[in-house]
Amino acid sequence: MHKTQEKTDRRVDRTVRSLRSALIELIQEKHYDSITVQDIIDHANVGRSTFYTHFRDKEDVLVGQWKGFLERLVANIVLEKAGESGFTPMRGLMEHLKEAHALYRGLARSGKNDRLFAVGTSYLAEHLEPKFAELAASGKTLSVPPAVCAHYLGIQIFAFLKWWLDQNMPYTPAEMDRMFHELVGPGIMHVLGRTPQTLVMARASSIY
Repeated sequence: MHKTQEKTDRRVDRTVRSLRSALIELIQEKHYDSITVQDIIDHANVGRSTFYTHFRDKEDVLVGQWKGFLERLVANIVLEKAGESGFTPMRGLMEHLKEAHALYRGLARSGKNDRLFAVGTSYLAEHLEPKFAELAASGKTLSVPPAVCAHYLGIQIFAFLKWWLDQNMPYTPAEMDRMFHELVGPGIMHVLGRTPQTLVMARASSIY
């Protein structure tokens, strides 16, 4: 029974990935608004009933793909590293989006980028708030409420991404990563009650 369920789960995962990949490929070939559910199922080579088992419509496919990406982003944000090193994976995020720039342009033509960035900001705010709250519960005194911190960080991440992509990526991902952390890092560090002096002391104590 367990092995049967495992096989079923793997088959479902493959089907969902296939449908999402089909939509992504189609967006780079034609205008998003002209893509139909039939186009997606034909491209993925699955049945219509299979599609509707997993998704309501093509928008559901797109947003689901985006949220999977956002979930991985949140998992790699380490607030405790603010001020010491890159506490958000901006470089990796931008390198990924650079490779998918054709997709971004395709979505921009249909006006979908604003919708996805709004979803992204809300998603990050919702899922980063517990991270800030956890730090507060562990004894850290936050000078700004966790909900405000989470919303601020989410906005900053997507403001950086949108400007960079809209300007046709004038700086490398590494340069944007450095600028993001120089601008945003000190604010997060201050909220967490960390100062350059405490960081120096922390590094010194780790040596001995």
